Amino acid sequence: MTLVPVIDAAACSAHGDCEDLAPEIFRLADVAVVIGDGPEELMLAAAQACPSIAIRIIERESGRQVYP
Repeated sequence: MTLVPVIDAAACSAHGDCEDLAPEIFRLADVAVVIGDGPEELMLAAAQACPSIAIRIIERESGRQVYP
């Protein structure tokens, strides 16, 4: 299973928790943006830490939403 993060820019409040936890995956500009790839566990941890619930984790092959 390959997971990919998707940022909901309208929901992102730019707290920066995702970048703190996974700087190789997320970067904070005006809102968070996906800049790369990394361990799926780290990607999920960053999504779960987002206070705005602005990060969705999608299974690439099926398109199924894994989180939230």
